[in-house]
Amino acid sequence: MNPFFLPGAGIGTGSTQGESGMAQAKHPRGLYVLFFTEMWERFSFYTMFAVFVLYMDEAMHLPSGQLHNTYAFYSGFVYFTPLLGGWLADRWLGCRKAVLIGGGLMALGHLGLFLGTYALFYPALVLLVLGNGFFKPNISTMVGNLYSQNSPLRDSAFNIFYMGINVGAFIAPLSAGWLHHNVGFRWAFFSAAAGMVLSTVILVVFNRTIAHADGSRALEEGEREVELEPTEERQRIWALMVVFGIVIIFWTAYMQYGDVLMFWARDYTAPFFGRWDVPAEWYQSVNPIFIILFTPLVVWLWGALNRRGREPSTGAKMLYGMILTAVAFLIMVQAARLNAASGEPVGASWLISFYAVITLSELFLSPMGLSYVTRVSPPRMRSTMMGLWFVASGVGGYLSGFLGHWWESLPHATYFLVTVAASLVAVVLMALSIKTINHAEAASEKSV
Repeated sequence: MNPFFLPGAGIGTGSTQGESGMAQAKHPRGLYVLFFTEMWERFSFYTMFAVFVLYMDEAMHLPSGQLHNTYAFYSGFVYFTPLLGGWLADRWLGCRKAVLIGGGLMALGHLGLFLGTYALFYPALVLLVLGNGFFKPNISTMVGNLYSQNSPLRDSAFNIFYMGINVGAFIAPLSAGWLHHNVGFRWAFFSAAAGMVLSTVILVVFNRTIAHADGSRALEEGEREVELEPTEERQRIWALMVVFGIVIIFWTAYMQYGDVLMFWARDYTAPFFGRWDVPAEWYQSVNPIFIILFTPLVVWLWGALNRRGREPSTGAKMLYGMILTAVAFLIMVQAARLNAASGEPVGASWLISFYAVITLSELFLSPMGLSYVTRVSPPRMRSTMMGLWFVASGVGGYLSGFLGHWWESLPHATYFLVTVAASLVAVVLMALSIKTINHAEAASEKSV
């Protein structure tokens, strides 16, 4: 559910209290401190996201244009600021201090939303955006810094860390929906603030277990950074730019889960199993459930194909991901047609089926793209390229909100068809560029 997932990250890694990676028999305790720190931060983030557009519509009564603009700017800039937060941490603050600053800013932002005044609404969003910029890139870097470069535990460490993200993402919409419908929006924001405070307290209380993960990893004895020829560097950068363009289109489609798909869940989805009228926010928990269920299957699939020498390239996996994105929105096209024909809400199975397919597309595309960036980026530009990945995600988030302007003016089937068409454009671009993308990946493997 999260574009920051970095499996087996190769950025900012560090040795663990002087131990070599091969000597590590088990994960350090610091991993579990960062697991719960991230879990409660994601609980906070997704609680706010679950009620965001509903709050603007039902409590603030914002005009449709202003509502979608606000969603666009928030979901865009929340992914722009990690580039700044990572840069400041690298040069002045260090990871731990940046995470603490980010946690404090986000707690204040959620408290501003809890107070429930229009005057505080936009300043609170600014605090959330800035806080996320300090927090997100640097806690992921700290996970990498717990391990030496060649530690066999690093990949599984990020898988464990990712599960913390999805535990928080699963609980948050359920809690937010219950609070919204029983005690009001403000208390959902208060729970988000409480989650953020708890996240920060965990980091402070268990500081001794993660203090050594604060700085960037120095090159170990015998290691050296690979210097690329200018031609190869340009080829790699061009391949990355193509991937970023695909990512923009993917996140434009995907990020609609927090905007128009919330309105679809509220206004056009029938009671669950024809009986239970569940809060619209609860449907946002479907994606993390599917991530938890599908991840082992996808990992098994790639492993089985690899053993047979038939595992697709990273570019091919991303291509399949965009095809699945188009399929997911075709499901919504059909759901919208049924709704238009009957004038009645359609079954919840349509939205759940959509989330099942879009989750598969996410697992095929997002972690693959992040892994591609870490391998293909020229060593001297690796942090910058990762920052640009976040920026591409932010552009997609902004365009998702911009696309939401058409929700009320277009037939809903047509609206979803626009997203299908954009996804198919990405499929064509990826197919045309697959040789360039694969060549850059192969060149990076040879230079290691």
